[in-house]
Amino acid sequence: MKKINKLIGLGIITLMASCNQKEAIDPIWMGKIEREDISVVTKVPGKVEEILVEEGQIVHKGDTLLILEMPEVGAKQEQAQGALDAASAQYEMARKGATSGQIKQLEAKVNGLKQQFDFAQKSLDRLTELLQDSLVPQQQYDEVYAKYIGAQNQYIAAETQLVEAREGARQEQQLMALGQKGRAQGAMSEVEIASKERYVIAPQDMSIENINLKIGELALPGYPIVGGYLNESTYFRFTIPENQMGEITKGKKVSVSVPYKEDMKVEGKVALIKALSSYANIATAYPDFDNQQALFEVKVMPTDHTQVNDLITKASVSLELE
Repeated sequence: MKKINKLIGLGIITLMASCNQKEAIDPIWMGKIEREDISVVTKVPGKVEEILVEEGQIVHKGDTLLILEMPEVGAKQEQAQGALDAASAQYEMARKGATSGQIKQLEAKVNGLKQQFDFAQKSLDRLTELLQDSLVPQQQYDEVYAKYIGAQNQYIAAETQLVEAREGARQEQQLMALGQKGRAQGAMSEVEIASKERYVIAPQDMSIENINLKIGELALPGYPIVGGYLNESTYFRFTIPENQMGEITKGKKVSVSVPYKEDMKVEGKVALIKALSSYANIATAYPDFDNQQALFEVKVMPTDHTQVNDLITKASVSLELE
C-alpha cells in the first residue's frame, strides 16, 4: 500500500512539473532572431587564386573578398585589342582617303594628262581649219579627233581619282568602317568588364557566414562563392495562430524579450503580417498549435538597430504586447 501511495505521489509531482514547464514556455508568443541573407556569385568562370576574408568577418561595400584566376580573359583581351586596332586603322583610311604620297602621284598624273589633253586639243583645232580648206584628208582628221577624245577621258578620270583621294572613301564605306570599329570597341569593353570580375567584391555591408570554395577550386558562373547576412538587417519573426491575431496589428509597438541575454528587452514595431503557406516555416520551437487554425508570420522590426547588431541569428525570443 505504501508503495502504491509512493508511486501516486511521484506521478503527481511529475504531472505538476510538466504543467509548470508548459506554462513557462508559451509557444504562441515565441519566435526567432532573423537577418536578411545575401549570396555573392560570379559572372565568369575562374579558379580561386586568393581568399582575403574569413568566416565571421564584417566587411563593407566595395571590399575585395576573393581574387580569381582567369587566363582565358587575358587571351581574349589581346584578341579584342588587335581587332580594335585593325578596325580603327581601316576607319581612318576610309575617312582620310589616300596618303600624301599617293596624292602627289595622282597630282603628277593629272598634270601629265592635262598636257596631253591640251596638245591634243591644239592639234585638233589646227586640223579643223585645214579640213575646212580641204588641205588634209578626213581620215587624218578622225585619227587626231580620236586621240583628242582619249586624252580628254583620261584627264577627267585622273581628276576624279584625285578628288576622291583628297575627300576619302565614299560615305557608305566610311559608315561600314565605323560600324566595324564600334563592334571591335564593344568586344573590347566586354573583355574589360570580364577582367574586372576577377575581383569578387562585396555588394553591401555584410557579415561573412560561409565561404563555399577553397583555393584552386573552380568557380562557375552563378555559383554562390560567399554567403552571409546584411548588416543592419536584424528583425524578429514569430508564428502566431489566428485565434491570437486579434491583439496584433500592423504598426503596433511591441517589446521583444531575448532570454539568452538575461531577458534583454528590445522595443520594436510590427512591420509585416502574412499567412504562412508552409508548416516548415514556423518560427517557434514548440509548434503545438491547433491544426484547424491558420498560422500567420509576424515580422517585428527593432526601433534601434544598434541594440540588436550583436544578437545571435536563429536564437529564440518572446513577444510582449504593450
